[in-house]
Amino acid sequence: MTTPSIMTEPKGDAADVQPIVHALDESLLASFRRDFESRPAARLARNAVTQVSVDDVALSRPVIAGTDHTFSHKLDDWAVTNQKKSGRCWMFAALNLFRVGAMKKMNLKEFEFSQAYTLFWDKLERANFFLESILQTANRPVDDRRVAFLLARPLDDGGQWNMFVNLVRKHGLVPKSVMPESESSSNTRRMNEVLLTRLREAAMILRRLRGDGAPMEAAQAAKREALAVIHRILCIHLGTPPAPPPLSGGFDWQWNDKDNNFHRDGAMTPVQFARKYVDLPIDDYVCLVNDPRKEHPFNRTYTVEFLGNVVGGAPVVYLNVEIEAMKQIAMRTIMGGEPVWFGCDVGKMMRRDLGIWDRRLFDYENVYDTTFTMTKADRLHHQETQMTHAMLFTGVDVVDDRPRRWRVENSWGEEDTGRKGFFVMNDNWFDEHMFEIAARKSALTPAMIEGLATEPIVLPPWDPMGALARS
Repeated sequence: MTTPSIMTEPKGDAADVQPIVHALDESLLASFRRDFESRPAARLARNAVTQVSVDDVALSRPVIAGTDHTFSHKLDDWAVTNQKKSGRCWMFAALNLFRVGAMKKMNLKEFEFSQAYTLFWDKLERANFFLESILQTANRPVDDRRVAFLLARPLDDGGQWNMFVNLVRKHGLVPKSVMPESESSSNTRRMNEVLLTRLREAAMILRRLRGDGAPMEAAQAAKREALAVIHRILCIHLGTPPAPPPLSGGFDWQWNDKDNNFHRDGAMTPVQFARKYVDLPIDDYVCLVNDPRKEHPFNRTYTVEFLGNVVGGAPVVYLNVEIEAMKQIAMRTIMGGEPVWFGCDVGKMMRRDLGIWDRRLFDYENVYDTTFTMTKADRLHHQETQMTHAMLFTGVDVVDDRPRRWRVENSWGEEDTGRKGFFVMNDNWFDEHMFEIAARKSALTPAMIEGLATEPIVLPPWDPMGALARS
């Protein structure tokens, strides 16, 4: 006979602790079975869900019938991009925002900045950021929670708006033709595995050096050796990015526009190219988040410990705002002719083939005969939600000066994905699963501007507000 699971619970004096048996016994299991068999709807749901996907059973026909893909304000007239098997959504969304102005300047119907180029520099910069963080925490034991967190996630595909801006400021941008996609940029898993192994080994070496009393100069020399290997791995997987002077003259850029007129810029560096063809004032943007947890007041700034990519770059800072304020800023920006970069929990109440988000899209409560009562704050507290994906708002349907639904440019390609890669987000979904937008300071209220001046509250590395960089 097997021994039941035993838990102890204090009762009075510690010496009087008594064992409590919490095993699933036969009587309890029998009551569960009787309860299930007594529910005709549960038996019917079992018959359906064992044959087809529960999402097909729970899909709300009224929501589908009541959601169309028309908008009072629509900006896009271009095709979507495809991040493929990578977590580069934040890069794709930002580059898609930037390409709008670039296409206008160059009179092009289609244009993409190189996503492999920004991926290369993010990986190298983030490797350096990670190793610097390891040196900062070298005096802590290896099983310290922060050290363990760093070692668990040395380098991910995900990122944040501020991290992207840091890359553009330092390394610029290039056309996709200058550094096209590679097998590894479109499918990053194997490359990342190699990078993680090398970075964890480098972390071990640096911690041992510092633990043995080696000076910081020796540790930095070891770090440079490790980074040289990381650079070599990235060149092998992604190709070598164009080098600025004095190593080379950059790259040569010329094109035929949509009217078949020829243009030539000649030799350009990536920084020069970004300055010429990114027409948005990237230094004027701030990140607004909606974090309704009571301990995180609105109109205060926040940052996440160890979140970043470029050592010496601008930190990732959020201004926490109410969801209605975020909606109004996003709506006004689109109505003014500019798309909006945003981050959300993409998988919640989403139907990919139909391209729809709605908070009531799936009627799971009736399928399972239960209720789901967690609020957005509850979900954040209990790890039920976090930012998982970044995209671009390119349209909004406004009724009586309020948004009814939002048009979304995704980066999952066109095939079997919404309307040729574009999705519709009903406004009720925005309330529950939207977390972040990048907005111009000029769009903020006086109270928000005042809040930007506050000293950022530092959240722990594992806080869900940093999750988009860990995808």
